[in-house]
Amino acid sequence: MRTLSFLLLFLFIYSCKSPEPRRPVTQRTDTSFLEESVKVNRKIIKRDEKRIKKIIRKDTVNNYLISQRGFWYTFDNEVSKDTITPSKGDKLIFEYNIQKLNGDMLYTKEDLGVKEYITDQEILFSGLRDGLKLMNEGETVTFLFPSHKAFGYYGDQEKIKGNMPIKAQVTLLEINPKQNKNP
Repeated sequence: MRTLSFLLLFLFIYSCKSPEPRRPVTQRTDTSFLEESVKVNRKIIKRDEKRIKKIIRKDTVNNYLISQRGFWYTFDNEVSKDTITPSKGDKLIFEYNIQKLNGDMLYTKEDLGVKEYITDQEILFSGLRDGLKLMNEGETVTFLFPSHKAFGYYGDQEKIKGNMPIKAQVTLLEINPKQNKNP
């Protein structure tokens, strides 16, 4: 009798074991999607850069510079006196417009209004965020942003379409340096 109850107890405990998942016979990594995405993005960047360089070649009046961050710019109004450029935590007051590369206006300065921005602590599209750091107070700069430095794949869901390179004319009205709270 004891043997029978021991056997039943053993079967009961063994049957309570949770099932183990089966492992696949072969494991593969599907990188084809990522590889295709990289190819598409490289084509878009190459296309944007080709269009921007064509515009720069045609513009014999302005001298365009290329930033280390992957966009082009020219000074419409350069401040020659020695002033500071924005650094992290500075409050910036600026205005800007956004155009298509061909000059068609998408958003005027009036549409966008005067903006306040705390450097590197608030959200702006990456090209504008980097471009503001190159400016001195009182300067107006025209930026040519490839789509990946502007609004990227999705656009702004309104007037700026996905993968659309843009031109932005920015005026940095004021730099208010971050006040150091520690003496």
